[in-house]
Amino acid sequence: MSGEAGDATGAGTLGSLGEGEVLARILPRLPRGEATLIGPGDDAAVVRAADGRVVVTTDTMIHGPDFRLAWSSPRELGWKAAATNLADVAAMGARPTALVVALTAPAATPVEVLEGIAEGLREGCEALAPGCGVVGGDLSVSATLTLAVTAFGDLEGREPVLRSGARVGDVVAVSGPLGDAGHGIRLLFAEAVDAGGEPSAELAAALREREPRALAAQLAPSPPIGAGVAAAEAGATAMLDVSDGLLLDARRIARASGVRFELDGAAVAAGAPSLALALTGGEDHALLAAFPPGSVPSAFRAIGRVAAGEGVAVDGVPADERGGWDPYADWDGAAG
Repeated sequence: MSGEAGDATGAGTLGSLGEGEVLARILPRLPRGEATLIGPGDDAAVVRAADGRVVVTTDTMIHGPDFRLAWSSPRELGWKAAATNLADVAAMGARPTALVVALTAPAATPVEVLEGIAEGLREGCEALAPGCGVVGGDLSVSATLTLAVTAFGDLEGREPVLRSGARVGDVVAVSGPLGDAGHGIRLLFAEAVDAGGEPSAELAAALREREPRALAAQLAPSPPIGAGVAAAEAGATAMLDVSDGLLLDARRIARASGVRFELDGAAVAAGAPSLALALTGGEDHALLAAFPPGSVPSAFRAIGRVAAGEGVAVDGVPADERGGWDPYADWDGAAG
């Protein structure tokens, strides 16, 4: 995003206001960040990287497969866009320092939608990763509202925590809830669509009253970002962000490390809507890690162990290869 920041307020659409005025309304709402040397206003930003290495990740949210405006407020969209990327940085054991946001939207989109997204980005950064700022990006027109976020992180002298380091004898542990987000999206598709199968804002509002925890987990997740650094400092041997379901993501670590994950079903299900949702619900954005025995930090809870072999087992039974979210296998035109 480039252009001069301003204090203009009022209504209007993106098409009627134009890029300069839209940016003038968005930029003041975005957090600057402690590592920002040069923020929006030039062709590129400059972010401090004291470690000399930069952790980088990116993710895209598209209206349709990833969210529905009938269900999510603009603030929630901004918050979730921040949260999902911050979690990937945290999973490497890094501290998030900056986000770059590219946003495309139809020209008829009310400017208040983008202002809300900007507020959500700010609130998400401030709550989940204090000191992380939005340092730039791009704004363009398209038929579909899309947010593409790139996140940067600082290792602060630590080695990155990869998926490939789990060792036989390690403790498998997780930080953050499991299954709530999966429960939320299932509730939305079951109870927040009209007779024609279209998402309903009115029904979603009623559902929020009955199931606030599940809908908050799906629409505005709060990953344990600080636990990533805590895990790295405690000597985590492997870690990732549980975005596609515990089984699928545990299998990724097991495969990369050449080991077998043996999960305790009761431990996995603790606090979850059900064991099935905890295992396959997806979009939890919890942190799954392996630790040497006796080194699991307080932000994590043990749910299993690393053994010789391959794949994942739950209570000694090999888990089905299926389960979890695959955008290509699972996309059928409904939000994922």
